[in-house]
Amino acid sequence: MITSKQRATLRAMANSAETIVQIGKDGIGENLIRQAQEALTARELVKLRVFDTSPVTAREAAQQLAVATGAEIVQVIGTRFVLFRRNAENPQITL
Repeated sequence: MITSKQRATLRAMANSAETIVQIGKDGIGENLIRQAQEALTARELVKLRVFDTSPVTAREAAQQLAVATGAEIVQVIGTRFVLFRRNAENPQITL
């Protein structure tokens, strides 16, 4: 569990981050979960986007992916959301 100060730090870092994973009309499937897990392992902090054609909202997608990947939701704004999961072997972000 991250604290509110840590969450604020992660939100600031996510402002300049590019959107890596995009959720479209197929919604959240095995391939998307695997892609999100790989991105979280490599970067720890990942920004995702939900297209209008997606069957899930950004908040629903954030909750589902957080559970599936073991990540924490940093923020949800509009169609974008940010997930964080510390890499136990090689941490890149110090909070």
